[in-house]
Amino acid sequence: MTETDSSPRRTRAEQESKKRTRSTQRFIRDIVVIFLAAIIISVGIKTYLIRSFYIPSGSMENTLQIQDRIIVNQLVPRLIPLQHGDVVVFSDPGGWLPLHISPPVNPITGAVDWALTAIGFSASDSNDHLIKRVIGLPGDKVTCCNALGQIEVNGIALVEPYLKLPSGISKVSSMDFDVTVPANSLWVMGDNRYSSADSRYNRDTPSRGFVPVTNVVGRAFVITWPISRWTWLDDYPQTFSGAANR
Repeated sequence: MTETDSSPRRTRAEQESKKRTRSTQRFIRDIVVIFLAAIIISVGIKTYLIRSFYIPSGSMENTLQIQDRIIVNQLVPRLIPLQHGDVVVFSDPGGWLPLHISPPVNPITGAVDWALTAIGFSASDSNDHLIKRVIGLPGDKVTCCNALGQIEVNGIALVEPYLKLPSGISKVSSMDFDVTVPANSLWVMGDNRYSSADSRYNRDTPSRGFVPVTNVVGRAFVITWPISRWTWLDDYPQTFSGAANR
């Protein structure tokens, strides 16, 4: 075979090789674009729509257990108003949480956790937030306890089926109080009422026990993990029926 005869074959082989190279490059480019788009969408969802947290303490038992994973709707209260009974995640108003010093972590592990938190797949900042139930909205008069040991909101006694109380105790709070919730603030309490450092126990902090609405990250609406505990979180509208500030 002469060199002239082999030239077209080499040309075709080179063209096929170039096509395969371009196809591979396009495939890699598409994968990178899809990956970046997924990250951008995930960050957007975490920033504006929903966010994941885990439960670090037992203050909301039995509604929430330690290490439960929850999803928080961040449209509340940005676009959707808060309601009595909502379970909300909020940042520390100041002095509610003890000083938390994170232990040193491997730089690679820290970077991965940071990235997963950024896109909403991890919740490394859960220890910097609190989760409680909204008992009082702005303008509400919240008192405890009446003759039956109940909380009253605007003179309406609450029957609270979500509470965890010590055996043999019916009084829903070991501490009496009588407060009027300021504008743009909340009065919040844990469901595990005798083991929750909530509004009652933080009246000597700068916020006087109230949570500024601007500190609210969102409303927890579902338990996602463990699978055996998957459930929607109720805000118990029947409990607060008639308690709206008049």
